[in-house]
Amino acid sequence: MSKRVLFLLLATAASSFAQTQPAPRPARPAMPPAIVSPEVASDGHVTFRFRDPNAHEVLLALEGSKPVAMQKDDQGMWTITIGPLDPDFYGYSLIADGVPLVDPSNWMMKPNLLFKQSEVHVPGPSSLPWEVNDVPHGELQHHFYKSGVVGDKRDYYVYTPPSYDPRGTTKYPVLYLLHGFSDMASGWSEVGRANIILDNLIAEGKAKPMLVVMPLGYGAPEIVTRGFAGFGDTVLRDRNFDKFREALLTEVIPQVEKEYLVSKDRGSRAIAGLSMGGAESLLTGLNNLDKFAWIGAFSSGGLPEDFAAAFPSLDSNANAKLRVLWIACGTEDGLIGVNRRFREWLKSKGINHTDIETPGMHTWMVWRRNLSNFAPLLFR
Repeated sequence: MSKRVLFLLLATAASSFAQTQPAPRPARPAMPPAIVSPEVASDGHVTFRFRDPNAHEVLLALEGSKPVAMQKDDQGMWTITIGPLDPDFYGYSLIADGVPLVDPSNWMMKPNLLFKQSEVHVPGPSSLPWEVNDVPHGELQHHFYKSGVVGDKRDYYVYTPPSYDPRGTTKYPVLYLLHGFSDMASGWSEVGRANIILDNLIAEGKAKPMLVVMPLGYGAPEIVTRGFAGFGDTVLRDRNFDKFREALLTEVIPQVEKEYLVSKDRGSRAIAGLSMGGAESLLTGLNNLDKFAWIGAFSSGGLPEDFAAAFPSLDSNANAKLRVLWIACGTEDGLIGVNRRFREWLKSKGINHTDIETPGMHTWMVWRRNLSNFAPLLFR
């Protein structure tokens, strides 16, 4: 074969090979630098950042505060620094041109059925009961069951203290702890940090070892699917309270007392809750004093204003059965009025109770402190 022919064959092969190869990919554009948000400084100041070049207005809505405007730079980055904030966990949203958003740069979430938010932790000293400390930790167990009362599949959580041994013989008292409207059954553990609070209080000897049962608080689930307007429907709200009470008394409590080593006398049962759960704790506890001796209500919401009709059998004879009736509310909470009126009604009936008013709005920062102060009173 001549050199010319060989050259032509090689050139043809090279051309064919080149035609079968994919075209080179264009270079990827440089990724923008990662956004750090929120950024918590050691002095409690917190910086929030959000990139949206097309937004005309972005607000920061922090739990317990009014929305405040963020500032935009020439790169489309919105920024604000606030504080110093007291050590705690805070929910927040970014409102871009009127649309509430979670912070896309933050993995921490505050779960909710109607209004999910991001969450920021401003760390504090180990003396704060919601901070994780080097102490023995209890267990949190998640249960599911089919409710014959409500007609749905639902859940509840059970906290057992570090000393709990399912193979042992020691029986424990129980606190039934109720969440608020729009929360899930996990509200007290995921947001309220109830299990962490109990771990710390028990380790310090401030609270008796106890189980904490956190059930789903909706007796009429459609009250949530209708949004916040559903809670304003008094007929639906009353049905929600009634069916919840029935499910708690006839389904949840019997299951807990069957599956766990717990004392079954009324002196070993407490009930407490926040907002909707505060009203449920009062309506359930005060109308069933044969089952509960310890009752707590934090920022009660939805309580019927006709107190005599809501508590038809309640009079001063209740004092012989009540070990604690503890009613708390933040002074800047919109529900402070109805809580004060209820306490005045109790006073007029000669019913002993503890009035607690603290600074704060309708927020988890208030309710974590409520639980931290209420739990040490129980089962003494």
